[in-house]
Amino acid sequence: MIRSLKAAAALAIALGVATGVVTSGSAAAEDALNDFPTVARADYVLGCMAANGQSRKVLEQCSCSIDHIATILTYEHYVEAETMLRTLQVGGERVAAMRGSARHNAIVDELRRAQAEADLVCF
Repeated sequence: MIRSLKAAAALAIALGVATGVVTSGSAAAEDALNDFPTVARADYVLGCMAANGQSRKVLEQCSCSIDHIATILTYEHYVEAETMLRTLQVGGERVAAMRGSARHNAIVDELRRAQAEADLVCF
């Protein structure tokens, strides 16, 4: 009887530890997924809907798209790429150096790949 109680206690402790590890791992994954502020997500969805239509279906697809992008890029990378993309769309000599920069192009390409993957998944 004592052996079975010790075994049961050891099992309960092991399950508790395992549950704690799983819970903290899930929390870390959820934090990583939710590192995009709501305003940034809303801004993306509004722009996406302006480009694709103003229906409930498009709202769901655009929401899916930014959620998927958030699984690929960190928020910091997303902001950097969006800023560079907007800057590259400006004409003139001021951005000519950025257009030829391999680093800038790689960052923008990373965002475009994430968006393309999100389009395949969500649209």
